[in-house]
Amino acid sequence: MNKIAIIGLGYVGLPLAIEFSKKYKVLGFDINQARVQELKQGKDHTLEADIDAMTKSMLDNATSETNGLSFSCNEEDLKPYNIYIVTVPTPIDHFNNPDLRPLVGASRMLGKVISKGDIVIYESTTYPGCTEEDCVPHIAQVSGLTFNEDFFAGYSPERINPGDKVNTLTTIKKVTSGSTPEIADRVDALYASIITAGTHKAPNIKVAEASKIIENSQRDVNISFVNELALIFDKIGIDTNDVIDAAGTKWNFLKYRPGLVGGHCISVDPYYLAKKAESMGYIPQVILSGRHVNNSIAPFIAAKVMKLMIQKDHKIKDNNILILGVTFKENCPDIRNTKVIDIYTELTEFGANVEIYDPWASPEEVYEEYGIRLLSDPTPPSGGWGAILLAVAHDEFKSFDFEKYHTSGAVVFDAKAVVDRRWVDGRL
Repeated sequence: MNKIAIIGLGYVGLPLAIEFSKKYKVLGFDINQARVQELKQGKDHTLEADIDAMTKSMLDNATSETNGLSFSCNEEDLKPYNIYIVTVPTPIDHFNNPDLRPLVGASRMLGKVISKGDIVIYESTTYPGCTEEDCVPHIAQVSGLTFNEDFFAGYSPERINPGDKVNTLTTIKKVTSGSTPEIADRVDALYASIITAGTHKAPNIKVAEASKIIENSQRDVNISFVNELALIFDKIGIDTNDVIDAAGTKWNFLKYRPGLVGGHCISVDPYYLAKKAESMGYIPQVILSGRHVNNSIAPFIAAKVMKLMIQKDHKIKDNNILILGVTFKENCPDIRNTKVIDIYTELTEFGANVEIYDPWASPEEVYEEYGIRLLSDPTPPSGGWGAILLAVAHDEFKSFDFEKYHTSGAVVFDAKAVVDRRWVDGRL
C-alpha cells in the first residue's frame, strides 16, 4: 500500500498533500514548526489550500486505514512511509547561483529514514541532472543503500500557479518520470490516480527536469521581449500596450504584456539552466539577456515616476510616494522575490518617503523578509501623496480613487495598465 510523505508544505507541497490524502495515507512534513502548527489548526496563510478538504482529510486520518492526512516536523514520523515527494524551494544566492541547500538537506534527511524498496520523487524545479547527480548520492551516502537496487527515484515537476483558482493541481497535465522503466510506470500511475487532466511520462528524469525549467525560461524570455519594447517605445513616445493591442489583431501574435518579473519561478529558474549550460562549456546568450532586460524594469519604473514628478514641479527628496502592492503577482499573498522592493529601494535612495500598502501581504512577513513596515491603510500623510504607483493589480485597487489624487496634482503611474487612462500620468 502506498504511504506518501510530502517534504515541504508551501505553495506546492500542501495542495499535493491534500489531494493525495483523499486516496492514500499522507504525512505532510515541514521543518518549520510554526507552519506545521498552523496547518494542524486548520489554517493556511498561503491561501492555496482547500481548507474544507484539508480538515476532512485530517479527520479521515483518525478513522480510515487507507487514506487521510497528518502533519509533523519530527523526522522519526517519516519512517513508516514508502514514497517520499520532495517539494522544497530551489532559490538562488546573491550571485544568481543555484542554492541547493534545501534539496541537499531534504535528501540527507531522507537518507536517515528510507528503507529498501522506497521511492523518492522530486518536484522542486531544477536543472537537468540535479536529481540523479546532486540529490540521490546524498541519500545513498547517508542510508548506505544502493540506488536503483535498494531505493529508486522519480521526478515530476510542479506546475502550481499561486493564486490561480482555475488552473489547479488536478486540472494541469503532469509530467512524470522514474529512474528505471518500472519505477517510471509506478510514478506515472501514482500521479494519474489524482490528476484528472492526465499525465505525460517522459523518457527519463533529465528530460522531465528540462521540460519544467524551459517552461519558465521561455516565459521569461517572452516577457523580456515586450519589456524591451517598452523601453524602446518610451523613447519614441508611444504606448506599448497600444502597440500590443494593434499587433494582437493578428491571429498568431502572442499578447504578452510588459511588467515586473518576480516570484520564485520565472525570475529564478533561468539562472539554473544558465549555470548548468556554463558548467558544460556553453555560455547562454538569449536566456541571460532576457534576465538582464527584466531586471532593468524596476529601476526604469522608478526613474519614470521621478521624471513625471519633476515635470509636475514636485521635488523628490522628502516627498511622499505611495506604492500599491508588494506581492509578486495580483490576488496572491506570495512576496518571494518580488521586484516591487527594487522600486521601493530606488526611490528611497533618492530621498523620497516611500510607503507600501498591500491588503494581501502579511505585514510580519514583509518586515521579516525586507525590513519594510506596510501601511495599514492608504490614507495620505499630512503633506499628501506626491506620487502614487500601482505596482500590483489586486482586485481591491480597482475601486481606488485615482481620479481624486490625479486631479489634486499627484503623479499617478500605472505599472499594470489597468487604471482609467484619464487619471494616469504614465504607465508601463
